[in-house]
Amino acid sequence: MQELFFRKLGEGKPMVILHGLFGSSDNWQTVAKKIANHYEVYLVDQRNHGKSFKSDEFSYELMIEDLRNLIVSEGLQDLVLLGHSMGGKTAMGYVQKYPEGVEKLIVADIAPVKYPVHHDVILTALNEAYNANLDSRQEAEDIIKKYIEHPAIQQFLLKNLYWEEKGKLGWKINIPVLTREIVAISEWGDQIHGIDTPTLFIRGGKSDYITEQTYPIIEEKFSDVHIETLENSGHWVHAEQPEEFYNMVMQFCLFG
Repeated sequence: MQELFFRKLGEGKPMVILHGLFGSSDNWQTVAKKIANHYEVYLVDQRNHGKSFKSDEFSYELMIEDLRNLIVSEGLQDLVLLGHSMGGKTAMGYVQKYPEGVEKLIVADIAPVKYPVHHDVILTALNEAYNANLDSRQEAEDIIKKYIEHPAIQQFLLKNLYWEEKGKLGWKINIPVLTREIVAISEWGDQIHGIDTPTLFIRGGKSDYITEQTYPIIEEKFSDVHIETLENSGHWVHAEQPEEFYNMVMQFCLFG
């Protein structure tokens, strides 16, 4: 099994952080630097994202095993596992399969349910840019802007660009594979159940990923769970309200 790329910050008990779809460990550095005052933080790039390996195979089952390989190879015990969106589903699946060694679980703005595919516009933009044989970042930006109005989402996607060599831009995310597997990525989650690990769900008040109608489903699947809301945040809770998100995480980690 190939090894995942990760960044390590701080000292102390381990906390492993998993990014969401189209993201990377780089998106988490602001919050992670503060958490690293209390924990040894592992910022992980999941397969087909960031600096980790590209693979034609992509599923939550595989991402769970990738994470298992990292945790075992690093000898991590009594860890806190934190995942956002797609990373939250990986984290939930991991704790269901390997509950030993995980002291607490934090899930950021995702529920253990199926979601309808809703990334069509983003994938259209990414695929047009991917097939354009880009030779400048501006060219990529112009394509993305045709489809995506929100500047923060534009920049979030464009952070996946890098120079493969002089004059040749590449993508850190595996756009063809993510496009092919988007239905499986969105719909996986119903099978999560029977989790006894103390768990915190942090939802964005302006996001529709976790709604009050989802609460009973979460409470049925998790025996020891808290659900907190960042009222003025959308889906990217850690980026939109980093201070408030950090405070929620630390309150749960240190005081339960």
